[in-house]
Amino acid sequence: MMKPLKEYIIQFVGLKLGEHCFEYKIDKKFFEFFEFNEFNGVNVNIRVVLNKKPTLLELHFKAIGTVNVFCDLTNEPYNQEIENSFDLVVNYGDDYNDENEEILIIPHSEYEINIVQYIYELIVLSMPSRRIHPGIEDGTLKSEILDKLEELSPNSSKNKKTSQDIDPRWNTLKKLLTDK
Repeated sequence: MMKPLKEYIIQFVGLKLGEHCFEYKIDKKFFEFFEFNEFNGVNVNIRVVLNKKPTLLELHFKAIGTVNVFCDLTNEPYNQEIENSFDLVVNYGDDYNDENEEILIIPHSEYEINIVQYIYELIVLSMPSRRIHPGIEDGTLKSEILDKLEELSPNSSKNKKTSQDIDPRWNTLKKLLTDK
């Protein structure tokens, strides 16, 4: 078992009732802990507001920042902006239970909560399923791969066949379709 990242353990037992704010700067080292290497770079700010109530804890996670990844089409690195939030209710029970993603049940004897997994999932799930360099949409990205894709695309001007290039036997077959 890997040693948990200590700074992501919140000891709530000594906190007064009400809201408490925790802020974290997440970088690539955070993901190395999980042996997750899909990100080239990470610069994400996490804000966790813990609202301590007499019988439960409410946590509101907010992630804002950028994650540097490779574009799925061109393999060019770019910064993907992310913004996401997540709410978690921590309740007390007889046994530890994290089967429900929005409710965590911890034993009455617990005095701290480890939020590292929630931060990890919040950032990973903030990423779009298709990672497309913003320069592709606005036309500012120039890359050999994009040029080759354009050249090979079926609707490319280079690949459009003129009527002279078409085998004349096809014209005879087309007549059969229209002469019904």
